[in-house]
Amino acid sequence: MSEHYDHVVIGGGVMGLAAAWQLAARGRSVVLLERFAPGHTRGASHGATRNMNNAYDDALYLDLYDEALGLWNELAETSGERLLTLCGLVTHGDQAVVTAAHDALAARGAATELIDAEAAAARWPGMRFSGRVLVNRDAGRIHSATALEVFAAEARRLGADLRFEHRVTAIAAAADGVVVTGVAADGEPFRIEAGGAVVAAGAWSRELLRDLVALPALRVTEEHPAHFTPQPSLREPGAEAWWPSFNHVRTAPSAGPSVGAVYGMLTPGEGVKVGFHAVGDEVDPDARRFRAPDLARAALREYVAEWFPGLDPDTAAEISCTYTSTESGRFVLDRVGPITVAAGFSGHGFKFAPAIGRVLADAALGVAFPPEPFRLAAH
Repeated sequence: MSEHYDHVVIGGGVMGLAAAWQLAARGRSVVLLERFAPGHTRGASHGATRNMNNAYDDALYLDLYDEALGLWNELAETSGERLLTLCGLVTHGDQAVVTAAHDALAARGAATELIDAEAAAARWPGMRFSGRVLVNRDAGRIHSATALEVFAAEARRLGADLRFEHRVTAIAAAADGVVVTGVAADGEPFRIEAGGAVVAAGAWSRELLRDLVALPALRVTEEHPAHFTPQPSLREPGAEAWWPSFNHVRTAPSAGPSVGAVYGMLTPGEGVKVGFHAVGDEVDPDARRFRAPDLARAALREYVAEWFPGLDPDTAAEISCTYTSTESGRFVLDRVGPITVAAGFSGHGFKFAPAIGRVLADAALGVAFPPEPFRLAAH
């Protein structure tokens, strides 16, 4: 026997939850189906912190950032939970990238400045810097685990039905929408009919959409940032509060063959997260190692030893997550018939989640298509 909803959302990571929240807020009946338990570690949305990073020179992302910042603050006020800590963001390294981001932000009147490496090291003595340093004050970190809980709670409060441990096995187009079938944790099959589906399935996007949507190439990699313990001199009460979030955009001559851009932020109670961006091995999301290769571990340790005098490089507490990346790094946001697609967030999507939830709801309801550069034809 089928159940009937206006919309079915497939995927209960941050993007699926944001879409369910937005659709429910517009009075639609919504069911969300997530293959794993809440807070699981199999995808890309788990963990306590993410960068709230506005170091972009592209107006598309900066517009999305400004919208997301406003929505994060609204969610925090509505829920009573702290979702952001705007402790600042520092970006250094490739001077062309740093300058372009600064100029784009300054043109918008953003709270930003450029300082030299010596001044930055004096301000943040636990870090080393290369070249001029971009400082953004309307940036910092997201309390990402709390954010997932708030999206879920708000979606439920607005009437959405969130079902975890419900694995979707097939999506089929129907005359008046879609039919979604699968199996619940207790082995019981389910069948749901809906006017449309939002598919935000991360590393499993291609598997679910294979016969329905012509996706661009999506590369699924396993990434391994780690938390590092501050040195004793930076463990005094209140000392951790000064850690900004950071980006190090390494230029080709200084970056080793397995080392790309570097990012990170403080995770209170866990240390400072440091990670190489998008350098992991390509994987089957159902057959991961959940462990970095020894060479990658050694490279991260060496990087921390060189660039973070305020961290103990021998204290790495490794994390494992997936990136699902497009060749360009741009997201895939589009609607094809009754199916709205959200995929390929390429390791930099979380901060935009509330705004992306709005974009997906607009597309699913036929209010507006997503911005052209995110649509399938642009990839």
